[in-house]
Amino acid sequence: MDFGIKNKVSLVQGASSGLGYAAALELAHEGCRVVICSRNESRIENAAKRIRSATGAEVIAFVCDVADNQARQEILAKIESTWGTIDILVANNRGPAPGTYDNLDETQWNQALQNNLIAMKDSALEVLPGMQKQNWGRIIFITSVSVKQPIDSLILSNTARAGLTGFAKTLSTQVADQGITVNMVLPGIHDTERVKELHSDLAHPALIAKDIPMKRLGRPEELAAVISFLASTRASYITGQSIVVDGGLVKSLF
Repeated sequence: MDFGIKNKVSLVQGASSGLGYAAALELAHEGCRVVICSRNESRIENAAKRIRSATGAEVIAFVCDVADNQARQEILAKIESTWGTIDILVANNRGPAPGTYDNLDETQWNQALQNNLIAMKDSALEVLPGMQKQNWGRIIFITSVSVKQPIDSLILSNTARAGLTGFAKTLSTQVADQGITVNMVLPGIHDTERVKELHSDLAHPALIAKDIPMKRLGRPEELAAVISFLASTRASYITGQSIVVDGGLVKSLF
């Protein structure tokens, strides 16, 4: 199937490893020109080398804290001067710390909202003008199944990502007639560094996956395949959706 995105310019945030890296790799396989960023220089440069080697795609790597407004805008200017308008944004940032209402301080709350709501919102608004000029664009947020089924130990994530979902859903209706789609992918428990940190008390993946009907962790490339489809011309009539990729973990009907 031809996804129709060859030579499209894609920006994938938080792409040195895990779900972000998998998304960037998949888009590169589809022929996109890929820009990736993360906070760690050696890791993001290594990720770029791996993607180039695996796909032959054009890949540019930047060091950037996604929550840093100035850093984001500098990268955007460099991308536009090199390749032009960003066609596809995969907005992604590391999730906040686990905790309950009574053991998190104000700093942690502010960081969670800045990293997982405000920075994501701003990232989308920064690429919108270019997409509007060409009447085409794809904005895809990586959030969490917690927006469908809140996770008791992740009150920060539950709050910030639910807010982002409200923003994304509203934005999707406001730009829908301009050839721009806005969607969210909701990963469940995937085999990533963050999952291993959150479940460090469990020694084996089978224990982490015990409540998943498929009885295994998701593979990052399985989420990336959904992102790639949503970025494609084939998905031109899908917008404002929160698509769960979780092996059947969420029990909600909607």
